[in-house]
Amino acid sequence: MKLMSFKFEGTEKYGVVDDSGQKVWDVPALAEAAGKLAPPTILAGIEGGGQFYENVKELVEWGVQNGKDECLHSLENITWMAPIPRPRKNIMCVGKNYRDHAIEMGSEADIPEHIMVFTKAPTTVIGHEAPVDAHTEVTNELDYEGELALIIGKRGKNIPETEALDYIFGYTILNDVTARDLQKRHKQFFIGKSLDTTCPMGPWIVHHSEIDNPNELAIQTKVNGEVRQDSNTKHFIFPTEEIIATLSRGMTLEPGDIIATGTPAGVGKGFNPPRMLKSGDQIEITIEGIGKLHNSVK
Repeated sequence: MKLMSFKFEGTEKYGVVDDSGQKVWDVPALAEAAGKLAPPTILAGIEGGGQFYENVKELVEWGVQNGKDECLHSLENITWMAPIPRPRKNIMCVGKNYRDHAIEMGSEADIPEHIMVFTKAPTTVIGHEAPVDAHTEVTNELDYEGELALIIGKRGKNIPETEALDYIFGYTILNDVTARDLQKRHKQFFIGKSLDTTCPMGPWIVHHSEIDNPNELAIQTKVNGEVRQDSNTKHFIFPTEEIIATLSRGMTLEPGDIIATGTPAGVGKGFNPPRMLKSGDQIEITIEGIGKLHNSVK
């Protein structure tokens, strides 16, 4: 089941992509038709805990069985939004989590011994098919980073690695677009990672029950149809369980928190000469079991 957020006729909604892959079930509309209550957003549903996923699944099954086609919208008639359009907190990001990427950004000396973490501001988030601003007034070195992102499903602190996967609601795709010159100039990551529109995310969330092992998923990034990144999350230096356990040591993780797990080798900065993004570029990130996130640079 693919949970997505979208706008239809100017109203923000959320729903589930139907079996054809061409339409989306409007979950709040289904709930109204069934005489039930539904959370107003995916984030509210995740924060509500418990039976959100199962309740949505039941509503969609009810809609199919009862022919509630009036609650279906063609994907051609909606505007995509990130599954969580406005996170409540900064997106937590793991840096240099693939050995080859750490080397391409420096040398073997840059391979981390401990998890590197930085954040991106919530105002960076955009959805599938939304344009990424080139920000030519502030940067000449805009780069892409295809990543698997985790959506935390329940509150936890000091989480053992053996229980970490139980705290994941689902998975999505994230493009950690980065202004490399700002990153270098300011000697930290936040400014270079937090320009508006530099966190495309989506196109939807896939529930954790549909992903057997997040540490063994093929991941690929194309720019203008050319494969730039081609790897697998089995090459994580720090696997998903360790990331969650480390972040939760002394810090509470909450429902709806987003964690980006790092990008493989093949970023623009890693080429000689560098191959940075420019206006008109098309970026496509595909992750096994999840889908394809597409954005263009304007």
